[in-house]
Amino acid sequence: MKRALVTGGSGELGGAICQRLAADGYAVIVHGHSKPEAAEAVAAAIRAAGGTAETTCFDLADPDATAAALAKLLVDGPVQVLVHNAGIHADAPMAGMAWQQWRAVLAVSLDGFFTVTQPLLLPMLRTRWGRIVAISSISALFGNRGQVNYAAAKSALHGAARSLAREVASRGVTVNVVAPGLIESASIQSHFDAAAIAAMVPMQRVGTPKEVADLVGFLASAEAGYISGQVIAINGGMG
Repeated sequence: MKRALVTGGSGELGGAICQRLAADGYAVIVHGHSKPEAAEAVAAAIRAAGGTAETTCFDLADPDATAAALAKLLVDGPVQVLVHNAGIHADAPMAGMAWQQWRAVLAVSLDGFFTVTQPLLLPMLRTRWGRIVAISSISALFGNRGQVNYAAAKSALHGAARSLAREVASRGVTVNVVAPGLIESASIQSHFDAAAIAAMVPMQRVGTPKEVADLVGFLASAEAGYISGQVIAINGGMG
């Protein structure tokens, strides 16, 4: 059974991705950091549905802690599917943004892509099959006021994924980016009413975590073996 690691798997979107991959037959490793109990809840739900899941908790912004946690996971074999979903917000206009707000966001989304992907690459490449999917954002495609840090971190993943895709293509490993638009969550509900969503989104609704997870599930499948180095938007036609 192939193993799949989802960073930020304890959140709403990450949890949906974990559930989709488990339903597709992967042994899922649900990553959490500040909320290990949430990661365990996702894993427990997968197991209750007949799937295979375990948890791991570490800070992606800490290279040593990440390396140590991944070394333990690799004792049981390679991880052949990696979904880097983890990310944080520290929104502020750039004129008033603190250095720590800038660094904290890049540390999780961008530095975290390196700290979690690099140790898994050689074991994955030796199997001559792998799938890497980074979760970006509509902010990386179009920008958003108050999110210079977030947009910078997420858009940097696009270049990283395209370059890595070229490095690993001959070994049967694909690397892609999924860029969601407005996806159903407590945060979206608190910031946008139905009228605002209808004005912004041509489909006049938000997307669901399951819709994003279904796209990730396809990219992680054998059927997507000729898709690599792509940034795929899922945003209801916003552009």
